[in-house]
Amino acid sequence: MIRVAWLVARKDLAIEARSRVLLWQVLPFGALSLLLSGLALGPNDAGKSTSAPGLFYLVTLFTALLMIHRASELEHTSGTRESVATLGLDPAGVFLGKTLALTLELWVTGIVLLAGSVLILHTALIGTVHALPSVLVTLGAMGAAGTMYGALTAGVDGPATLLPILTLPAFAPLLVAGERSFSAALHGGALWEWWVIVVVALVGYLAVGVLLYGVLEES
Repeated sequence: MIRVAWLVARKDLAIEARSRVLLWQVLPFGALSLLLSGLALGPNDAGKSTSAPGLFYLVTLFTALLMIHRASELEHTSGTRESVATLGLDPAGVFLGKTLALTLELWVTGIVLLAGSVLILHTALIGTVHALPSVLVTLGAMGAAGTMYGALTAGVDGPATLLPILTLPAFAPLLVAGERSFSAALHGGALWEWWVIVVVALVGYLAVGVLLYGVLEES
């Protein structure tokens, strides 16, 4: 399973490196969305408003949906499903590999957006650095959930609208816990209670994905 996961992750990351969609489309989209969020706050409230963590996660959600849709479509291009079936790859390994690749891409995007949050929304640098571990874990949970729902919606008519409808309920507790952790890091509050929610969600999504990814792909 681990070997399959590593091979699938390498394949997805190699495709992304060649296409450069993350570099030339997703990251600029996220940066522009964050800039628009800063303009919506206005110059007087930038750096003073408590809404910066929420805006960061809202922009992250938009970019994550783009990346999840793209990652799921990679497995449903012509001949890919047939090749996977012929090779007899372990569905759990495929799930873990795609989750790893998507999570690494989300981490790159998240770090760039955190830097943008400091520059555009004027969040405190030290507090933002303290929030980084919780952001990475939250994005990992989003990657696991997104891989599952991406497999469920890929190849279905109208996936551009179906994917957000299915994923938003799964992402809601992650966004709330992530935003609270980010805010607590900025203002010196307690983090552990929000960490519990994110870690439990991460473990739960990974467990369900390992058990059911093969069924989701065949649906």
